[in-house]
Amino acid sequence: MAGQDWFIRTEEERKRFEVTRKLSQSFAETAPKFDATGTFPHEHIDALRKSGYVTWTVPKKYGGDEISLYELLLHQEELARGDGSTALAIGWHVGIMLNLRASRSLPEEIFEEICHSVMERGALINSCASEPATGSPSRGGRPETTAVAVDGGYRINGRKTYSSLSPELDWILVTASIADSPNTGEFLVRGQDVEVVETWNVMGMRGTGSHDIVLKDVFVPERYLVAVFEPGQKSLRSRDGGGWQLHIPACYLGIALNARDFAVHYAATYQPNSLPHPIAEVEHIQQKLGEMELKLLSARTLMYDIARRWDEAKPEERLALKPQLAAVKTLATNHAMDVVDLAMRVVGARSLSRDLVLERLYRDVRAGLHNPPMDDITFKLLARAAVQEVQGEK
Repeated sequence: MAGQDWFIRTEEERKRFEVTRKLSQSFAETAPKFDATGTFPHEHIDALRKSGYVTWTVPKKYGGDEISLYELLLHQEELARGDGSTALAIGWHVGIMLNLRASRSLPEEIFEEICHSVMERGALINSCASEPATGSPSRGGRPETTAVAVDGGYRINGRKTYSSLSPELDWILVTASIADSPNTGEFLVRGQDVEVVETWNVMGMRGTGSHDIVLKDVFVPERYLVAVFEPGQKSLRSRDGGGWQLHIPACYLGIALNARDFAVHYAATYQPNSLPHPIAEVEHIQQKLGEMELKLLSARTLMYDIARRWDEAKPEERLALKPQLAAVKTLATNHAMDVVDLAMRVVGARSLSRDLVLERLYRDVRAGLHNPPMDDITFKLLARAAVQEVQGEK
């Protein structure tokens, strides 16, 4: 039930999935190199460009495939089976493109320009909002990055952290406090205009390229001020409920599926001389394998069900799905950690060896705890939704 094809619905999805599967298998061979060196997998990104993967969430009217959120998760999960870092990094690009498509938050001529650049040269985009002092923007801190109005546009100065995919970004959505105003602006900045400072030296997900981005007197034309919001006001990009962010749990479930595959194969083939059969027939091993299957089945079923509901909802209905979308991330990332831990228990002390994939998966999967939304925010959203539902029934 945790098989690769379990959630594929149509022949069209299957054809694209075969492209993703080949990419994933290729990435699995080189992922250890990028993990060991902590370097960015440029060759993986090149392969994703050549395959057309980076264009799949672009609207059809601009030449893309306009795939659904549901289908995007199929591909992100499979990529992460080969290399979690690459999947998470590219997930921000394909996810942002889906977000911009669904929220219609950018002026159409700006969005069209971005889409054409993706289709013609494989341009990549991400949103970079986290800062050293404010932390995650979801906590409501005002950006210390500042935009000062000048003739024809703005001059921006500041530093952004956790800027995944930074070595390859062509476009960056940057939040900045507008000088002499209480408002915050969202600016479209060209990747060539910023400095990437290589600060990403972490335990897991070492190949995401989540370095710092420094903006030093970066000039941004007036037309690239794509949104302005008052204190406490959310960006228009959030009005779709954040469905695109399901690329995050899909990634960690892909990592968990990789661990599951390794552990199951190991259990089915390893037979110590103290036993007349492989350890897969040992009761406590079966218990662990069964727990892994149940956790994967429950988390994946919830994820794909909520994604389907988001795809089928009217645009104005999607914001109401935010608590359920957050629940997917919390359940999936925590279950993914449990699955990797159980896989290591099945394999035993050998799982600690750097010669086996489980050691890397154990480090990578823990990063899910620190991707948005955080667990406490999820529980708060669910609690509020429950209270509102009960009060509404009275």
